[in-house]
Amino acid sequence: MEHESRLLQASVVCLLAMVLLVPLAKRMQLGAVLGYLIGGVLIGPGVLGLIDQPGSILRISELGVVMLMFIIGLELSPKRLWLMRHAVFGAGLAQVLLCGAAIGGMAMAFFQQHWTSALVLGLGLALSSTAFVLQLLAERRELHMPHGRLAFSVLLFQDIAAIPLMAMVPLLSGVSQPDSGEDPLVELFKVLACIGGLIVGGRYLLRPLFRVVAKGDLQDILTATALLVVMGSALLMEWIGVSMALGAFLAGVLLAESEYRHALEAKIEPFKGMLLGLFFLGVGMNINLGLLVDSFWTVLGLALLLILLKLPLIALVGRIPGRLQPDSALRLGVVLAGGGEFAFVIFSIAHRHGLFDAGLHDLLVLTITLSMALTPLVVILLSLFARPARRAAAPEPEEPSIDHEPRVIIMGMGRVGQVVARLLHAQRVPFVGFDTAVETVEFNRKISNLPIYYGNPLRLEILHAAKAEHAQFFVIATDDGPINIQTARLVRQRYPHMKVITRALDWEQLHTLLDLEAGPVRETFFSSLEMGRQVLLGLGLSEQQTAARLERFRRHDEQMLQELHKVISDETASLRATHAYFDDLESLFARDVLEEPVTPPKYSDPL
Repeated sequence: MEHESRLLQASVVCLLAMVLLVPLAKRMQLGAVLGYLIGGVLIGPGVLGLIDQPGSILRISELGVVMLMFIIGLELSPKRLWLMRHAVFGAGLAQVLLCGAAIGGMAMAFFQQHWTSALVLGLGLALSSTAFVLQLLAERRELHMPHGRLAFSVLLFQDIAAIPLMAMVPLLSGVSQPDSGEDPLVELFKVLACIGGLIVGGRYLLRPLFRVVAKGDLQDILTATALLVVMGSALLMEWIGVSMALGAFLAGVLLAESEYRHALEAKIEPFKGMLLGLFFLGVGMNINLGLLVDSFWTVLGLALLLILLKLPLIALVGRIPGRLQPDSALRLGVVLAGGGEFAFVIFSIAHRHGLFDAGLHDLLVLTITLSMALTPLVVILLSLFARPARRAAAPEPEEPSIDHEPRVIIMGMGRVGQVVARLLHAQRVPFVGFDTAVETVEFNRKISNLPIYYGNPLRLEILHAAKAEHAQFFVIATDDGPINIQTARLVRQRYPHMKVITRALDWEQLHTLLDLEAGPVRETFFSSLEMGRQVLLGLGLSEQQTAARLERFRRHDEQMLQELHKVISDETASLRATHAYFDDLESLFARDVLEEPVTPPKYSDPL
């Protein structure tokens, strides 16, 4: 009972630290990551002592990093990587190698580190904080600026590179400690065998598994299945002595092209955010405050040295392979010069496997934390310094976004949604389609290979995963009238910037959608016009006459619809408006007949 009470107390303390300190840190423009770290320091054994065993919390919270890597894997479809290949594998690879070589070489030359320790130290410190940098750029509205787009690509490569680096650390510990009794070749074979098994099993088992669960339409079981895949693959990698994140990353990559991608991302995202925040809290709790007090100037000097070493190298990468202007290259260097969260994980693994002693590990954690704390201050100073120069400089040419956020979201991929999707695909308009019927999703993906996924856009987490905040149009094309109205109401409330176009199945739904300003389109209206066009042509009208009369009829009908909508709640006024519509229509066609008499065609008697 005492254990459960302590666990509940620790949970409440951690949640309280998150709720109080993270919003405060964001308000001070320090970022959420630093808020978590500061909160961990305060509640840890070094200050308030509310948590006396931070190591156990840090162990549990590593699942946040695992889920982050799963979501990163989901984002890495081969098609997207190919489009971003120059920025990711050009600038990203150059940044990691340059910074890793410089830092590792300095560690060997000036700090007498073994080459294996220096390799892990250099590559670990070459990484930047994905969560911290992307949030900083988003808060400053710089994600879609040239340096923001290149920063995203470099961070993407760093996230990919972190996976083999985490897997490599246990193997390097065997090289640096020949007496450990572990055979590196045997370890390597076990790793490759498990990775191969995970890939084969994932390819042939995961999609059928999710298909069965999705057909049951049990959202709780779908969440449980997603967590099972992430944690199961992570446990497999840990069982062979490799980072748990590797298994989760591979599982994400295997599902990146599946129709369940957005649904899985929506299920995992809340757990990832909470556990990742708990991870940063745990890092803060484990910070050695005694070492910080005793060696403050040493830690500050190392943090500044890290920034001053990485900044010019990253700016050089941005200038040459990244092709940025000098001002943007400098900004790229500033935002990426600090350390990153994956360095915490990598160095923790290195410490557990004996590559780093406790003193070096604690010193590196403090250095990374302080470098992250200094980054927002350096960004602010750079903004103040560069503002006059930026006003005088010519603007950089705008480049197309490489994020490929959809401009259109389609709900319902039946006969109507398919036509809209094919039209958008032919015009190369980026879109994403959703349907709640597994058979419909699988059929569409099988015949067209279009970006169509399983998911219900009535769930806000699905819309968030589809990046609805960046879309311009929302097309509702299902044959379920009440669902169409419910979806239109939700989208109009949550995403007022989007223009909604909705399939209307009857007059009642049509007027409800007009009230919602949801762009109703009568599903039978235009097919009826086409049938009428063919009849008029068969009766002898020319193409020009037919087109003119159909357009006149369409405008008159739309005008009548708007007039009728104004009085739809008044039955008497509605009937009066309807009678007036037919009277006007008869007089309209009467004028047409007088102006252009119909000449019936001559039919031959088949007898």
